[in-house]
Amino acid sequence: MSEIGQDSMAAAGTVEPDADEAIIAALLGKGRLKDADLARARRLQEETGGSLVGLLARLGLVSERDHAETAAAVLGLPLVSAKDAPELPPENVLLSVKFMKQFHVVPLAENAEGVELLVADPQDTYAQDAVRLATGGEVLPRVALRSEIDDLIERWHGQGRSAMGAIVETAEGESGDIDDVEHLRDLASEAPVIRLVNLIIQRAVELRASDIHIEPFENRLKVRYRIDGVLEEGESPPQNLTAAVISRIKIMAKLNIAERRLPQDGRIMLRVQGKELDLRVSTVPTAHGESVVMRLLDRETVVFDFERLGFTNHFLPQFQKVLEQPHGILLVTGPTGSGKTTTLYTALSKLNTPDVKIITVEDPVEYQIEGINQIQAKPQIGLDFAHALRSIVRQDPDIIMIGEMRDLETARIAIQSALTGHLVLSTLHTNNAAGGITRMLDMGVEDYLLTSTINGILAQRLVRRLEPTHAERYPASPEEIEKFALRRYQPEGEIFLFRPRGSAIAPTGYQGRTTIMEFMVMNDELRRAVMRHAGMGELEQLARNAGMRTMYEDGIVKALAGVTTIEEVLRVTEDA
Repeated sequence: MSEIGQDSMAAAGTVEPDADEAIIAALLGKGRLKDADLARARRLQEETGGSLVGLLARLGLVSERDHAETAAAVLGLPLVSAKDAPELPPENVLLSVKFMKQFHVVPLAENAEGVELLVADPQDTYAQDAVRLATGGEVLPRVALRSEIDDLIERWHGQGRSAMGAIVETAEGESGDIDDVEHLRDLASEAPVIRLVNLIIQRAVELRASDIHIEPFENRLKVRYRIDGVLEEGESPPQNLTAAVISRIKIMAKLNIAERRLPQDGRIMLRVQGKELDLRVSTVPTAHGESVVMRLLDRETVVFDFERLGFTNHFLPQFQKVLEQPHGILLVTGPTGSGKTTTLYTALSKLNTPDVKIITVEDPVEYQIEGINQIQAKPQIGLDFAHALRSIVRQDPDIIMIGEMRDLETARIAIQSALTGHLVLSTLHTNNAAGGITRMLDMGVEDYLLTSTINGILAQRLVRRLEPTHAERYPASPEEIEKFALRRYQPEGEIFLFRPRGSAIAPTGYQGRTTIMEFMVMNDELRRAVMRHAGMGELEQLARNAGMRTMYEDGIVKALAGVTTIEEVLRVTEDA
């Protein structure tokens, strides 16, 4: 087959305006595009012409993944992962590398129907027409991420480098004294290092990661991303760039790059691929250098909605009833990273009306909410939870939120606030709802104060949510039905469970997370049990007798409904 000439690429692609507008409407509907960014792109398009959606992607106002997923859905085209491409390119389809790189297209395979062509911008038909002309056959477009197409072109037709490999080639390694602050600053200010750190953050956004872990070891620098609660290793820069990469992140977070013996915390505000990102940066010294963890908070995608969080009709009416009480304490418990803060923010956003004053003390303030007075605790200057709480009470609040009950002093002031007519919301690190009571007693809080102030305790965990379009439904085996006592939840008919199936949309078969929870509402029987210092098991049994569904049971109900899988529920609950 003939090869497309190097110079036949000047013409701009023709675009279906209806398709463009449909994709833009879908992006706006999903909240993946801002009206202000769209207006800016429209002004620019009037000068340059071409596809508006393509322009939004090139300007970084829409992320590659959002662009690919939405375009594929609107145009009815398959979305594929270029990472799953075969080792070698199709033999008979010869296109110039310059053409493929310019238009971000690459032929994936050839069959009787025609040439399967990976495209980043499916509305731009110029490249597809050119390939059709060159090959003399039909073109079957398949949508893929732009960066994945570029990596595949490099793998097949270049030197086999990835985007990171291409950057690393131009970067200078560590030479000279890395204890010299000015030398470190120079290393971190080199263009390749800046591009390298930007690429790591950009990959995290593409993968929808919640955390980036950059960890130096003796012979390598490791980069891992936490995606839906599970760590996955990513491509890492070479070890000789360790000091430069970590110094660059510390400069971005306004940390002291000379201080490498003590932990430091900082913040980076960034705009990546159309998203306003707030990165919380934490560094700690390890045996082989500083380990850095960046928590990504996407301010635009957080939705304070109980149904979206995973509250079912079984819990929500009870929870809202407790929230509506004028005073008392509502606790949310669970390990670090189980979504406690998001649940509390959702509760606060529902309570946030013009006629109530809400004050929070947090460390750190994760999301800023209009109409709520949020105080950032600073223990290093003496402003800890207990100190801030004493001052808060004099600010005449109706509702107080305390980031965490860490010690007896904080717990005592919170209880005093609840006794004097305030509604107090807070979190505790315990494994289940009944454990919240025993933990408070262990801290030294008097039993009679607990019984008169605590209204309810919610315990929760996060499980990965199945990507619904590819999840596989299968009949549960008799062993599974017996082992997990599934007949308790569905007495009649055949029982079906679900398993994940990977796809280009979600390679693991999971996409996003939801909560499984248990909610213990205090009643007279529980109060009597607390007064006689009953154990955690007895408290839980009393709560279950009163109608509480445990986290494990809530998880099984969600697994039967196809929201998650049994394996996920077992992974995060102690009933495993």
